[in-house]
Amino acid sequence: MKVDVLLGLQWGDEGKGKVVDVLTPGYAAVTRFQGGPNAGHTLEFEGQKYVLRSVPSGIFQGDKVNIIGNGVVLDPALFKTEVEQLEASGHDLRSRLFISRKAHLILPTHRLLDAAYEMAKGDGKIGTTGKGIGPTYTDKISRNGLRVGDLEHNFEAKYTAAINRHKEILGHYNYQLDKLAEIEKDWMAGIEKLRQFTFIDSEFYINSLLAEGKNVLAEGAQGTMLDVDFGSYPFVTSSNTVSAGSCTGLGVAPKNIGEVFGIFKAYCTRVGSGPFPTELFDETGEQLRKLGHEFGAVTGRPRRCGWIDLVALRYAVMINGVTQLIMMKSDILDAFQTIKACVAYKVGDRETDEMPFDINDGVEPVYMDFEGWNTPMDKMTSEDQFPQKFVDYVKFIESYLGVPVKIVSVGPDREQTIVRK
Repeated sequence: MKVDVLLGLQWGDEGKGKVVDVLTPGYAAVTRFQGGPNAGHTLEFEGQKYVLRSVPSGIFQGDKVNIIGNGVVLDPALFKTEVEQLEASGHDLRSRLFISRKAHLILPTHRLLDAAYEMAKGDGKIGTTGKGIGPTYTDKISRNGLRVGDLEHNFEAKYTAAINRHKEILGHYNYQLDKLAEIEKDWMAGIEKLRQFTFIDSEFYINSLLAEGKNVLAEGAQGTMLDVDFGSYPFVTSSNTVSAGSCTGLGVAPKNIGEVFGIFKAYCTRVGSGPFPTELFDETGEQLRKLGHEFGAVTGRPRRCGWIDLVALRYAVMINGVTQLIMMKSDILDAFQTIKACVAYKVGDRETDEMPFDINDGVEPVYMDFEGWNTPMDKMTSEDQFPQKFVDYVKFIESYLGVPVKIVSVGPDREQTIVRK
C-alpha cells in the first residue's frame, strides 16, 4: 500500500481539513507531517464548526488512527486547549491520537523569540502568526531543539538548558521577560496533558501499516507557495509544505508515495506579508473576502483576496507531482459577471508562464476573462447540475495544469463535496 498526500497548492487556507475529513473513510490512518499550530484547518458538519491546529483532520472518523508526525512542531499549551475543546464536544482522542517522539516542542521562549525577531526586522516584517514556529524550526536545524521523546529522558535538565540559552539571546534584543512566567505556567499544564497520550516511533508505526496492506493519508499544512525552499521566499513558513516533505516528515520512502491530491481555491487568498501578483484592492477583492468569509482560522486576520493564479498553480503541480486536483469554494464565484484567471506574468518587457526567481517586485499578471455562470451552486449534488460556463472554466483549468479536477466543493459542509466522473 501507499501513502497518499493531500496538500495545498496556493498560500494556504485552501480547505484541506474538509477534504481530509471527506477522504478519511478510505484510509487506516491520517497523519500530519509538517507545520504547527499556525495552521488552522476548519471543518463543518452536522451544524458544528471545528478548528484544528495540530490534531489531524481525520479525528472525526471514529475508527481511524491519527498521527502527529516527526516533522510537526507542537505547542503543549495550545495542544491542551485544542484537545479539551474536542473532548468537550464528545470526541475521544486518547485511544486513537498518537504522537511521534521525534516531533519538536515549541517552548515558551520560542514565542518570545518570534516576537523579538519580528520586531527587529522593522519594515521588513514577515507577518508571522507569533506562535514560535520559526524559532522552533531554527533550533531543530541548529541541533538545539527539544523533542517529545525528551519527556521520557532527563527532560527537566534539557528544558532548563534550552530556556537559559533563549534568555541569553533575548537579552541581546533587550526583550522583556515579564510575560514568561504566565506563558510557562500554561505550557507546563500542557506538558501534563501531553503525557496522557501515547508517544510512538512514528516512522516504524507508519511503515508497519504499509507492510500490513493498510493505506495512509498524509495531511499537509499551509500551502506550496509558503514552502521554505520553493515558496515566495523570504515570506514563507519554516518547513517543507510540498509532497516531498511527507517523506522527511513521516519517515517514508519516496517509492511509497501514491496519489498526490492538490487542493486549490477557485480564486486566491493570502494571509500576512509577501508577494501576491493577482491581489485585488478594489470592490471585487472585498466581495471575494465577504462571500468567502476569508478570515484566518487561527489568527482571525482578514485574508488578502485575488483572482486565481494559474502560473503559480502549474508550478505547484510540477513541484508536488500532483495526480488529482480538488477545487474548493467554487460557489463563491457564482455572483460574478466576469471571472479572471492569470495565465502569464509580465516581468519587465517580457511575458512568461514560468515562476520567476523573485515575485516580490515588478510582476504584473496577464489575465484571461471568462463569462460568469450566475447560478447558485451550493445546493447542487452532482456534476450533471453544473452550469456549462462553470464546466468550461474547469476544463480550461484542467487543460492549463495538465491534471484532472476530480472533486469540486460547493460549500463548507462535508455534504457539499461533489466527486466528478
